[in-house]
Amino acid sequence: MALRNIVTVGDPVLNKTCRKVTLFDRRLHELLDDMADTLEEANGVGLAAPQVGVLRRAVLVDDVEGDLGVIELINPEITHSEGEQTDAEGCLSVPGEYGIVTRPQKVTVRAQTRHGKWFELEAEGLLARAVCHELDHLEGHLYTEIAERMLSKEELEELAQKNEAESDT
Repeated sequence: MALRNIVTVGDPVLNKTCRKVTLFDRRLHELLDDMADTLEEANGVGLAAPQVGVLRRAVLVDDVEGDLGVIELINPEITHSEGEQTDAEGCLSVPGEYGIVTRPQKVTVRAQTRHGKWFELEAEGLLARAVCHELDHLEGHLYTEIAERMLSKEELEELAQKNEAESDT
């Protein structure tokens, strides 16, 4: 296991559509393990393979509000979505910036495990937001394309203070 470099905005790999995973082998497992280490080191909520320069349909999302831990989604597709949530969103590939983005409140995702077995995940709230965000990466899209607006430096500072106050209680 190793840390991988996170590709940032401006790198053309972030604008390319990823290919389906067809081999569920040691190389895939190493990629997923490296992505998990990289996600943890970066203190992120999700990471898609193109963010580490690999054009494959693989993402990790961390269920920070629940007890599922880091979830691996290979060849994921959203089969159902409902509701709406609007909140600030950031990205490891767009460091230091946040925007206001509207996403579904709930999604159902069909995906494969690292061993190729199909499963369904029902996600709500922050997990649903993270799933949608990471799946956008697989199609070559960044949240900045759908943000209603980007937050100013002052708004970012206010958001940071609010989050710090909430974590103290």
